[in-house]
Amino acid sequence: MRDVRITGTGQLLELQRKLRAAGHENIRASLQRRIRRAAEPVRDGLQNRVRTLQIRSQGRRVSGGPSPNTRPLRATIARAIRISVRTTGTVGARVWLDKSQLPPNMRNVPARLNEGRLRHPVFGNRKRWANQYADPWWESTIRKHQAQMEREVARVLDDVRNRLD
Repeated sequence: MRDVRITGTGQLLELQRKLRAAGHENIRASLQRRIRRAAEPVRDGLQNRVRTLQIRSQGRRVSGGPSPNTRPLRATIARAIRISVRTTGTVGARVWLDKSQLPPNMRNVPARLNEGRLRHPVFGNRKRWANQYADPWWESTIRKHQAQMEREVARVLDDVRNRLD
């Protein structure tokens, strides 16, 4: 699973230099806020997609004890999706999954779900394993939103460039 990064490195770096030279802190803060807003539909789309992700199990149904996991899987993954915006160094917006927000036993689950197969012990019993299947969700959701996000970031850059000139 890859992070989403929208960078127009040349344009953003040039704009960053102009902002620093002009000393306009309010314009820089506005730029950062507007780029974050442009990335929010991607984050929201990813969160909605993972919350509604169909996870299918292999044939046999087993009923048994309570799940050893107390957190809802899809909601936990959705809460871990983040946005970060930088106007220095590597300039741009990044939508990513913060694994530190997941319980230690769930850190690899989003990547496995995105690959299409999640293998796990049945109710914590490491002698019995089950497979569950899901459709890839990360890249397909990003592709749906990427063009809109790039257009919005370009519009923001043009607006800020016009204010500086």
